[in-house]
Amino acid sequence: MSTARLSSKGQLIIPKPVRKAHCWETGQELEVIDMEDGVLLKTKSPFRQTSMDDVLGSLPYSGAAKTVEQMKEAIGKGVQARRS
Repeated sequence: MSTARLSSKGQLIIPKPVRKAHCWETGQELEVIDMEDGVLLKTKSPFRQTSMDDVLGSLPYSGAAKTVEQMKEAIGKGVQARRS
């Protein structure tokens, strides 16, 4: 178990083995979540959370919806093309 000490400025240095294990680099933003029995640090996501409607609305397709079979066939063709 690693330990850390809080500085007079409220800064905390996370021990190198912990930073390395989580691939945290200088400047990495972390979410600090106050828990009942301590604090949880999580890597901050660089992207805002989106819904499927947000993503689908940005696609440039217009026309009738494709069936699942049509989508599977198109995916299969794409896979074959990448293998060639």
